[in-house]
Amino acid sequence: MYQSECAPKWIRGTIVSAYQLFITIGLLVAAIANNGTKDIQSYACYRIPTGIQLIWAGILSFGMFFLPESPRYLVMKGHTDRAYESQAKLNWSTIDNENVDTDIKQIVANMELMSKHGSRTCADCFKMGPHKNLLRTLVGIFLQAWQQLTGINFIFYYGTSFFHSSGIQQPFLITIVTNVVNVIMTIPGMLLMDKLGRRKILIIGALGMLICEYTIAIIGTIVGQSNMAAQKTLIAFVCIYIAFFASSWGPAAWVVTGELYPLAIRAKCMSLSSGSNWLWNFALGYATPYMVDSDKGNMGSKVFFVWGSTCVGCLLFAIFCIWETKGLSLEQIDYLICNSSPMTSAKVNSALKAGAILDDSL
Repeated sequence: MYQSECAPKWIRGTIVSAYQLFITIGLLVAAIANNGTKDIQSYACYRIPTGIQLIWAGILSFGMFFLPESPRYLVMKGHTDRAYESQAKLNWSTIDNENVDTDIKQIVANMELMSKHGSRTCADCFKMGPHKNLLRTLVGIFLQAWQQLTGINFIFYYGTSFFHSSGIQQPFLITIVTNVVNVIMTIPGMLLMDKLGRRKILIIGALGMLICEYTIAIIGTIVGQSNMAAQKTLIAFVCIYIAFFASSWGPAAWVVTGELYPLAIRAKCMSLSSGSNWLWNFALGYATPYMVDSDKGNMGSKVFFVWGSTCVGCLLFAIFCIWETKGLSLEQIDYLICNSSPMTSAKVNSALKAGAILDDSL
């Protein structure tokens, strides 16, 4: 949310996508740490990987002291003068710069308009009204749920066990490889977010993932573990599947939820959507062993039939529920959502960027 509110509209998608990039770097570091400590026959085998996490938490905590407050938050709290200073700092400019003045005036006008249509309570997140708060809230909650239902964390949480049970040699090393793919392929997603657009990236990503997942399921089901060519093909499709996720649903889900909500209830709605992400993360992490363990569901590679089917849901959701918001300010996105459907949003988006819809309308 902080990144969405502070980033310039022309690179907001790239900057918010960086959040996902550093998550993938963390997963890679964790995989390397786990591989390095797997043979330690003491408590250190898990204490070392856990302790390494404190380094990054310390860097984040220290760095936050040097970041300016969000201009939109300051406007919402009535500190317009400080909002000018913050916006100028974020844009490496001065408070009398024309662009800074235009940005703050647009934020103030949007906040005044929002104030006319209700308060800022949690109940407002679930009111339909002219600003479609309920719809926005549900889209954010379901978008984060669908991101988890792509099945991606099955690979990152249980990939080593899955590769081992599938007869693949050096499963720890393969897990590191999948994490490297995750890091590298997040970068194209960052760069394309403000070029292709959020909606198109989500649609392409879901389509690519479901094809890969069904392919993995079929290969793992009909081909024996002794077939090395099939095992290599399975690994290749797992990596391609991760590449599609890393360049689409990984960063795009956070980008969309960061710019989906009106300022007055943005923090509350972001909390709900993030809560949905972690709730489904926990639920799937808890349920997956019961699906694949040999003494329980014993689905093995067949579990990818499940993930492929959920990616069909991801595809339909992206087509019918996601607005195209690339290149717009957060205030323009409010207008876009209020005055278009996901299917017609591209036309309104183009009109806003072309200036066919004046700022007075926002």
